[in-house]
Amino acid sequence: MKAKSRTKVENGMCEVEYVDSSRVRKALETMPDEAMTNALAETFRALGDPTRIRIITVLSRQELCVCDLAKILGLTGSAVSHQLRLLRGQRLVKYRKEGKIAYYTLDDQHINNLFAEGVRHVEVG
Repeated sequence: MKAKSRTKVENGMCEVEYVDSSRVRKALETMPDEAMTNALAETFRALGDPTRIRIITVLSRQELCVCDLAKILGLTGSAVSHQLRLLRGQRLVKYRKEGKIAYYTLDDQHINNLFAEGVRHVEVG
């Protein structure tokens, strides 16, 4: 335990410098490795686009094809396909083929849960 005086800083900063070795050690033990951190950042980056959020929103309720999504979003099929390719790359959506049509859904329940929690967070805020 080490504490030393420091000038008071506003906006939620500590008024003294103090490092709790036990807490730091516990935090470091649970810190994900660099690969996990980067993968998670990429996932959130993919979710950081309003168009992709709109796609996730409608796909959280039902599966849709590119043409359906284009009509709903007011975009071209090409623009929607580009966004879906990015979402597929992050394993946020998947598709199944039925004849010549590809139907998209969220990749798994984890994505639905992540999205639902994000919505709840924004609604409460």
